[in-house]
Amino acid sequence: MSIPRIALAPGLEISRVLTGLWQIADMERDGRTLDLDAAATAMHPYVEAGLSTFDMADHYGSAEIVAGRYRAARAATTAVQCLTKWVPEPGPVTAEQVRTAVDRARTRLQTDTIDLLQFHAWTFADPRWLDALWMLEAERDAGRITAIGLTNFDTAHLRVAVSSGIRVVSNQVSGSLVDTRFTTKLAPYAAAHGVGLLCYGTVLGGFLSERWLRAPEPAWDTLETWSQMKYGRFIRTAGGWAVFQQLLHTLDAVAQKHGVSIATVASRWVLDQPGVAGVIVGARLSHSQHVSETSRLFAFTLDDNDRAAIAAAQAALLPIPGDCGDEYRTPPYLTASGDLSHHLSSFPAPFSTRPGADGRTLALSGTVWEPMAGYSRAVRKGSRIQVSGTTATHGSHAIGGDDAAAQTHFCIDKISGALQSLGGRLEDVVRSRVFVSNVDRDWEAVARAHGERFGHILPANTMVQAKLIGDEYLVEIEVDADVGS
Repeated sequence: MSIPRIALAPGLEISRVLTGLWQIADMERDGRTLDLDAAATAMHPYVEAGLSTFDMADHYGSAEIVAGRYRAARAATTAVQCLTKWVPEPGPVTAEQVRTAVDRARTRLQTDTIDLLQFHAWTFADPRWLDALWMLEAERDAGRITAIGLTNFDTAHLRVAVSSGIRVVSNQVSGSLVDTRFTTKLAPYAAAHGVGLLCYGTVLGGFLSERWLRAPEPAWDTLETWSQMKYGRFIRTAGGWAVFQQLLHTLDAVAQKHGVSIATVASRWVLDQPGVAGVIVGARLSHSQHVSETSRLFAFTLDDNDRAAIAAAQAALLPIPGDCGDEYRTPPYLTASGDLSHHLSSFPAPFSTRPGADGRTLALSGTVWEPMAGYSRAVRKGSRIQVSGTTATHGSHAIGGDDAAAQTHFCIDKISGALQSLGGRLEDVVRSRVFVSNVDRDWEAVARAHGERFGHILPANTMVQAKLIGDEYLVEIEVDADVGS
């Protein structure tokens, strides 16, 4: 049976089922010896079955090396697509760092041009994530990357990137019967702007399988894999083991009806969602293979009765909070360890600070306007932090184009970064003032974006129409915050 394919970008056509190589990192992390040549050879049955697209990352252990060895051995006869990621530490980014990261991936993959480089940003409060994307654009223009993708971007920041001219072709996010966040805001926006979603976690680290049907609740602190530790948190957040068992029973009935596995039904449901370009199914190369089962994804179709039964079971689940990627940026962290300790050691302050007069601390963004006009990005005195009027600008770039919502989100990101640099958070904001250039056209988009970011805080707020300095700026925001004791 042929595996359907989809074009993400000119010159980049992928299988709609991608083979994920993150388990290589799990195996090496656990101290197991991996025969790299055997693992590379084990890729071939996937390719022969039409599963020729492999997803990996700079931090997936030797995954890029394994894929490079396979590609080198089969380059004359077999075409494969190697999608990788770059996940830099938060903080300043230089062109040399970007070039080094790209060249490292090219060397490991044994290719001149990376098929798709997917970028992950740990925080949006530090605007330097956009620097990294502009530098990746330069690598794309130089022919060292075919296309640029994103990883774990929420709707707001996909919007910021796209409206700022970044040529994004994909966004890789968590997506499953339990984690349906991608279906609400992200998928419609992505589909409207030609960005394909690549969904991982479709079988929740193996929890969506017959193995766990009617099984007792596991001891959550003694699970076998990092994936199980991570998705165990998703299950508990969604209501716990009892309601998850109800979902498994429903999926089992659907699976038996079609003669496939629960995992296959779960992945097919995600694949059928609007805006999804592909699903990523993990593989333990040279240890276990599920090529035949994965190929069965296209041997059946979910009918209206199947979808209705699944929806009824999903209705008992609690929604995973927030938008896609929030599990890596805001508590509660739905990661394997429940925090970011196994990913990062610290976050540098987005803006520099220095002492000011009269016990003040100043946050400075480095723009030429601050010394010229005599002001700071933000000032803290005691428990109070006051943030200057903030527009959607970063360095010499105007951010967000003509998208007022995107500009609003970026303004609030900069405000968040200023607050963090002075020891505060958005949650400390007690008043916001919003100045809109064209109220008749943009007030609702600005208000809705403000509501997305401050809806759980509810500061005092004023919105007025104002003539802003610079025709490109659609909105300007200033805030007052109190960090308390």
